[in-house]
This record gives sequence, C-alpha cells and structure tokens, in this order.
Amino acid sequence: MSLENEFNTESKFLKELNLPEREFQFEVSLFNAISLLSIPGLNSEFLLNSPPEKTNCVQKLLIEKYLIQLEQQNLLGKEQVEEYLNNLLRKSCRPNTIRSNFFCIRSFLIFINRKGRSCLDEIIRDDIGEFIEHEQDRGLKPSSMDRKLHAIYAFLGLLVEKEIAYPDVLKRKFRIKLPEALPRAIDPEDIALLLSVIDDPRNRALILVLLRTGMRIGELLNTKVIDLNLREKKIEIYEAQKNRVGRVVYLSEDARDALEKWLEIKKPEKAYLFYGHTQAPLCYEAARAVFFKYLDKAGLSHKEYTLHCLRHTCASELLNAGMRLECLQQILGHSNIEVTRRYARLTDTTRRKEYFKAMSIIEKGGVDGHYRFDYTVS
Repeated sequence: MSLENEFNTESKFLKELNLPEREFQFEVSLFNAISLLSIPGLNSEFLLNSPPEKTNCVQKLLIEKYLIQLEQQNLLGKEQVEEYLNNLLRKSCRPNTIRSNFFCIRSFLIFINRKGRSCLDEIIRDDIGEFIEHEQDRGLKPSSMDRKLHAIYAFLGLLVEKEIAYPDVLKRKFRIKLPEALPRAIDPEDIALLLSVIDDPRNRALILVLLRTGMRIGELLNTKVIDLNLREKKIEIYEAQKNRVGRVVYLSEDARDALEKWLEIKKPEKAYLFYGHTQAPLCYEAARAVFFKYLDKAGLSHKEYTLHCLRHTCASELLNAGMRLECLQQILGHSNIEVTRRYARLTDTTRRKEYFKAMSIIEKGGVDGHYRFDYTVS
C-alpha cells in the first residue's frame, strides 16, 4: 500500500469516528495508524501475530505520534494528554479507544485555543457548553457528541485531580439526551431476496453467519478456523469486540452448510476464517463492499441497510421465535440486558396480537360509552 493510500485510509477513519453504527476492526485500524509512522518492519502480519507486550510498544509509539500533533498545532495540555492516554494504556484499553479519546480531547483543545484560552486553568463550564453547541451546529450526532463529552469530562477530571483546573468545571455536567431509536432489522422478504442473489461460497458464508449468529462484523472477521466447530455447530468468541467478554454463538443448518462449502475451497494455510490477500483477516471495508454489492444486485440499495442490520435481524427473529430475553443477551454479548430489551419493543408479537384484537372490536363498533368528563360533584 502506498503512503498516499495509507493517508487516505487514516483520513477516512477520522471522518467515520462520528458514525455510531461503524465498528472498526482492531488489527486494521492499528495497522493504518502504524503505516503513517513509517516504522520499518511493521506490517499487518507482525501486528496480528505479535504478543501483547510488542503490541503495547506499538501503542506507545502511536501516543507519541498524537503528542507530536498537539505540539505542531501549539495546543495546550500536552503533558496532561500524555498522562491521560497512558492511563488508558495501563487499563488495557483498545487502540481504537485510545485513538478516539485523543481526537475527542484534541477537538476540545482546538476549540478553547480559538477562544483565546492561554492556560488550562482558564477553562470554565461555559466553554464546554459552547463547544457542544459548536459541534451540534456542524452536524454532530447526539450519540457521537455524548461519547465526545464523556472523553472530555474524563480528561477534565484528571486536570481537576492534578489541581490544574478548577473543580467548578465539573459541576452540573452537561448531558446529551440520546434518542431511543429502535434497532433496524431487515424485512423477511428482503432477506430472502438478498440471499437469492449471493452465489459466491465465501460471501454467502460470510453473510449467513452474520445473519444466523448475531455476531458483530469485527468479531467474525477476527474469527480463526480453530474457533469454528462445525460438528457442534458453534463458534467460540474468545474476546468480544465491545466488552471483551468471551461467549459462544451457534450456527443454523443453512449457515453450517454455507461454511462447509466455503471450507472446501478455502486455502488451508490461511488461519482466519475470512481472509484478505495476506495472512491478515478480511478488512471491514471489503466486507462492507461485499454486502453493498449484493444489496445493489437484489435491488435493495435504496433501503439503506447496513452490515449491522444483519445482527439486528438475527436478534429480532430469535425473539419472535420465542427465545427468552436472558438467552438472547448472552448470544449477543450484551453486558446490560436493557440493551437487549430494545429488541422486545421491536418484536413483541403478543402486543401486536392484543392490539389488532382490540382494534377489530373498535372497528365493528363494539365499544360502548362516552369519554367526556363528568364535573358534577355528588
């Protein structure tokens, strides 16, 4: 990959930080960042096969890269940002977590620099409010603003702890009201249409596994052949992409059949179940392109489905088929059952039946009485 292409990949990542539905593959994002460092001997295969201590060293190099950016832009708080990022590193946070926290904090530092603040102890609560308005004016989504605000308050907490900023900056924290949108599942007839146009064994296996297991795309792309047990129809996820908790997901008959056909032609020397041109796993952008290609082929592009909709579809169908919420929580890998409960609002067939039963009575004029208030006091 040329340096120009690597830079474009990095730029694309930064633009996509504001999109909550995007999930970024750990190895790919880390490799993209390292490519910009131009460190000899570092490539995707090195990263994928390196022990944790080597990856840790790479992350430290990334932090150095971020600090250089602050220095080049003459921004305040280089030492404090370094301490904050190193604290995240000590907590074993993922590279994407460290990365997104840095860019959130940097955007706030750029804002207060433009406001004319000459030192960190000049930051006041109103600066945070104005920053929120600034980000909202440029179209930042509520969920993205909430994440950005969380990182900024954590950084300000460090400043207060070090007696660099005044405690008043943390009083009466701003809160972002987040919309409680329903998960978007793919309609059953659209699923049938989508599957009917997938003829490539690898791509059919990829999409069917996502659809039947509810795995996150990053989890599937990180799956190795040794994690797959076709006889017991299961995939072992040793570390979930979001909460880093392992779990087991199960394969339906059609997903297992699709995987068997793919494994018959898959190159045996490749460790990953779905791979790219090297030993590295298939990247997110390639998987997304595959999905969009078949959406277009099925005439479904206008419906704006995403890869993550396959996960929502799996959850919705399992609930409709009678699976208990607690079981679904474990399969999806949710730490909080309230996250899983969103699907119950989408798929409660009992509620649907009760509604139409009551509405049929109403439409037949079977409801007696009136609805005026009686203000007569007895």
